[in-house]
Order: sequence, then C-alpha cells, then structure tokens
Amino acid sequence: SRPRTGRRYLALVVVVLALIGGWSGFWSFAAGRAQTVIDGWRAREAQSGWIYDCGKQSLGGYPFRIEVDCDRASALIRNGAAPLEVKLGRILVAAQIYDPTLLISEFTGPLTVADPGQPPKFTASWKLAQSSLRGTPRAPERASLVFDQPAVDRIDGATRQNLLRAQRIELHGRLAGGSVTANPVIEAVVRATQAAAPDLHPAAALPVDAEARATLRGLKDFAPKPWAARFREIQQADGRIEISGLRVKQGETLAVGSGTLSLNAAGRLQGELRVTVAGLEPFLKAIGAEQIVKRSQPMDKLAGALNRIAPGLGDVARQQASANIATGINLLGEPATLEGKPAVILPLRFDNGAVFLGPIPVGVTPALF
Repeated sequence: SRPRTGRRYLALVVVVLALIGGWSGFWSFAAGRAQTVIDGWRAREAQSGWIYDCGKQSLGGYPFRIEVDCDRASALIRNGAAPLEVKLGRILVAAQIYDPTLLISEFTGPLTVADPGQPPKFTASWKLAQSSLRGTPRAPERASLVFDQPAVDRIDGATRQNLLRAQRIELHGRLAGGSVTANPVIEAVVRATQAAAPDLHPAAALPVDAEARATLRGLKDFAPKPWAARFREIQQADGRIEISGLRVKQGETLAVGSGTLSLNAAGRLQGELRVTVAGLEPFLKAIGAEQIVKRSQPMDKLAGALNRIAPGLGDVARQQASANIATGINLLGEPATLEGKPAVILPLRFDNGAVFLGPIPVGVTPALF
C-alpha cells in the first residue's frame, strides 16, 4: 500500500505542477495580449499627437491580474500650436486576466504641464485619480475619468493662481451610435461636485454642483486626430452638440436646461439653451450684472440721447436700469416653478462664442479650432 500511496502523492504533485504551469502559461499569454492592447492605445494616441513614455516600466499582477507599472510617466503633446510636455509621478494600469480589454488605471500626482525643457506653467494634484477604458485600439467603446479632491494651479514665476478646487470631477464618454469608422455618435457626461475657482472670477468663488449630458454628432470617423480637427470636421458636416440634463446649483441659485449648439466657420459656438433659473438675483450680483448694464453699448447710446434732452437724465436712467435689472429680466422671461421655488425661463444664447443670459452678457467661450 505504501508504494501505491506514494504514487498517488506523486501523481497529485504532477497534476498541481501541471495546473500551475498551465495557468502560468495562460497568464503570460494574457499579459502579452494586455501589453499589446496598451501598446495599441499608445500608438493610437501618438497618431493624435500624444506621445507617451515611461522612465521605468514593469509588468506584474500574477496570478489573477495583469498590471503595468509606469514610473515617472510623461507625454509630449504635439496636436496644438505649440508642443507641451506633461509629467506625472506614476501610472498603474491593470486588467483582469479573463478580460484584458478592460483597462483600469490609477494616477499618482502631481501632474505638471510645461513648454518642453521649461519650468511648469500648470500643476495639478488630487487625492485619487482613476480611469477605465473599454474596447480595443481599433474599436474603443467607452472611457471614464474620475478625480477626487482635484486642485489645479497656474504658476507664473513665484505667483501661483488657483484655477480649480473641487470635491470630485467625473468625465464619462461612450460610443452611442454609428461605428468608429463611420459616423460615430459620442455621448458624454460631465459632473462636478463643490467646484470653485475664486482666483478666476468672484462669481466662481462659491462652490458649484453641476452635471451636463452632451451628444456629439457630425464626426466622419474616430480615427486618431487632434480634437481641433474633429471639431472642424463637425462644423463642415453641419454637426451639432445636443445638451440635455444640464443642472447647476450654486448657493441659492439653481438652473436646469437643455438645447443644441453648433459651430460657425470660425470655430465659435452658436445656438441657444432654454434655461429655467430659480434664485436669479444672487447670480446677477455675483457676475456684476449691474456694472455690465451700466457699461453696455445700448445703455451708452440711450444715456447719450437722454443727456441731449436734459443733462444728467442719462445718468439717472443708467442708475435705474442697473438697480432694477433683476426685475426687468424676470419680466422679460417666462414665469415658472423649479423644485418648489419661483423661477424664470430664459434663453442662454451663444453668439459667435459670446454668452448671454437673456439680455445680459455673462462670458465668452474660446474657439474650438
């Protein structure tokens, strides 16, 4: 019986070793496939002008994961007017061995942006940053990027300007229609929790909770190319950006809306969103609407005409118009109720990039190409 027992143990050991060897071979095959997918993503991004590199790269995660650890990650961006160099402390990319086409990444900051060979112009840090990519380099399906407690600063010598602080920022995108090679339709969602930028404008000092869903139509394909070329492609195809589910809350002000935007030949936004706003007065005060009205060109013309009738009359009209701006806008808009609060429905117009809430200019958007 002892020889038979010994043979059983030996057979069991052989089976276990065979299983370990087979699993190791399978892991090596899956790891190689995942590395191929990652290399494919890098090659695709390089065609778009994003050239990635690692100071040191290692492969691990055995037995159930495949992990690619990129230490001292960097990217050279060459899809704009001038090249930029982006540096990051570390990127860890992981995939389950049974699903190597789903890549989960974690980023370790800080992140810096600079002209090649120059000191940083921007720096970003966070508590946690992760992304997920589903699909293959030839057929991407969806992507997500999430930042917990992000902070973005602009650096000018010894001066540091606070561009953004937030509890959480989320970006999600997916292929909602068509295919990557023929008329793709891209659906995107952006969420921000307690986002503020006090150094940019006093109106941005109070934290904002916001969410917007957008559908991008008009792309010819999703071949690697700079986003400026994509937006030019959309404009030439009479494409559009459909915005739905827009919701912004800042202090006592709450706004919801939807609409459609397009691009003109100069790459500027054109179109209109129908926005319902509750608590309009605090927002107008934050953006300095009274001063905007006082300095507006129509008000200058009206004040000049009134001063010709009676000296000083134009100044009185200017003061009265700015003091009663909230009342005037409420009268111009359509009365409504939003979450149990009195509200007004107004057009948020985009005219060659300039943004107007009703008659009040509130900002300017940059050209997209």
